[in-house]
Amino acid sequence: MGAIGAGIAALGAGIGVGMIGAKSTEAIARQPEAAGDIRTAMIITAALVEGAALFAIVVGLIAG
Repeated sequence: MGAIGAGIAALGAGIGVGMIGAKSTEAIARQPEAAGDIRTAMIITAALVEGAALFAIVVGLIAG
């Protein structure tokens, strides 16, 4: 059961980071002058998503 939870966490993180990248690319295309701020926010948000996913994967593997 833990492996299934870890897999779902990894899948969710992949979808989340993909959406972050898509939306930030769209935002940069709309306002190129704000590219630096958007990129910074994207990197911070992606790091938080990856950290939460890693935590969920570790907990899922330990619980299982």
